[in-house]
Amino acid sequence: MDLKVETRNVELRKGWQKKIDEEREKLVRHFASFVLHLRVSIVGTAHHKEGGYELKLVASVPNDTVVVTRKGENVASLLIEAFDVLTHQMKEMQRKKRQAQKNGGAVDDGAQVGVIRKVSPYESYGFIVSQDAKEIYFHENALKDVSIDALTEGDTVMYGESLGDKGPQASWVRMNT
Repeated sequence: MDLKVETRNVELRKGWQKKIDEEREKLVRHFASFVLHLRVSIVGTAHHKEGGYELKLVASVPNDTVVVTRKGENVASLLIEAFDVLTHQMKEMQRKKRQAQKNGGAVDDGAQVGVIRKVSPYESYGFIVSQDAKEIYFHENALKDVSIDALTEGDTVMYGESLGDKGPQASWVRMNT
C-alpha cells in the first residue's frame, strides 16, 4: 500500500508518525491488496470552535475512494478515531462485495448476468433466464447500447431487476462484454 503523509501549518511529530505507521500495518494485515493508496493529511487550524487540527484520511480502493475527516484538539486521538472509522468502512465494503458475489451473479450497482431465452422483436419484448433459473421479462425500452433486432437467443446480458405488474422484469438490459 502506497502511503503519503502531508502536514500544513504544523510539524509532523514522531508520535503521530509512529501511530500512522501502526495503523497502516493494521490496514495492510486486514485488507491486503484492497487498499491501494492511503493519504493522511494533518492541518493546523486557527478555529477554536472546531479544535486546533483537521485530520483527513483518503484511501483508494478498487473502483472507489473512501474519505474520513475529523476535527479536534488532540491529533493522536483523531488518528485513532479516523482509522477506526476507515477500518469499519473497509469491512462494510468487503461485506457488500461478498454479499453481491453470493447473490448468484450480482455485480456492481445491482447488475446481474443472464441469458436471452426468447426475443420477440415485432412485439418489442423478450425474456432473460437468470443464473438462478428465473425468467425475467424485458421490454425494448429497457435496452441500453443494443437494439432488439441485434439480440439472439443464447446471448449473455447484464440487467437490473425490478418487480413489475406481472412479476420480475428488467429495468435495463445491456450486452455483457
